[in-house]
Amino acid sequence: MLHCTTIQFITMHNNNTFTLITGASRGFGKALAEIFASHGHNLLLTARQPVALYNTMAELQSRFPDIEIKALPADLSNQQGIDEVISWAKAFDIEILINNAGSFVPGSTHNEPEGALEQMMATNLYSAYHLTRGLLPNMMSRSRGHIFNMCSIASLKAYPNGGAYSISKFALYGFTQNLRQEMKPYGIKVTAVLPGAAYTDSWIGSGIDPKRIMEAADIAKMIYAASQLSPQACVEDIVLRPQLGDL
Repeated sequence: MLHCTTIQFITMHNNNTFTLITGASRGFGKALAEIFASHGHNLLLTARQPVALYNTMAELQSRFPDIEIKALPADLSNQQGIDEVISWAKAFDIEILINNAGSFVPGSTHNEPEGALEQMMATNLYSAYHLTRGLLPNMMSRSRGHIFNMCSIASLKAYPNGGAYSISKFALYGFTQNLRQEMKPYGIKVTAVLPGAAYTDSWIGSGIDPKRIMEAADIAKMIYAASQLSPQACVEDIVLRPQLGDL
């Protein structure tokens, strides 16, 4: 005879720890900030645009007054911005780092704007690489932590008009795979997040029906779930696509 048992997932985390999210003022970043805040996680938020970032912080603080939320505007496409965030974040116990900052310029190798590759490598790869390097020593000394890198379906398969964006996301996925191997002995988890099309501000005016593609909250829910597993379990890749497939 089979007996049905209700399984309850209980969120447990140290109230003195923080989740650091880059690109946190909109899209995936804001959805991530919302779900982690709703489960009682203290937040460190950074994004390029100060007004949007502080508005997000104020909104979340009003909805979740029992957590601590701090914000620092920074442009992570350059080393100065990265260094500012590293210096700021080192004062806190980072439990989860979500490298979400990114940019997208459509085009093909033969016709995309001059400098597109340099721009997207700086924002999509170098920001995650250098920020992670700066924060790893503290994580390694504590033998715990979880790093999520926001890759893309474009990290797995090239597509028309992907150009330099796809190149940068392939590189980010490669970095994530290497980091996963390197951090195993230190108790630090590393997860690549590879979403297909999800409705964010970048899709406004595109003519795409929002119901045809995913919601930013879908990706946030999967990342949060992956962050709550036991220390001996690590989700290496999170791949999500719209139900009807890629566009």
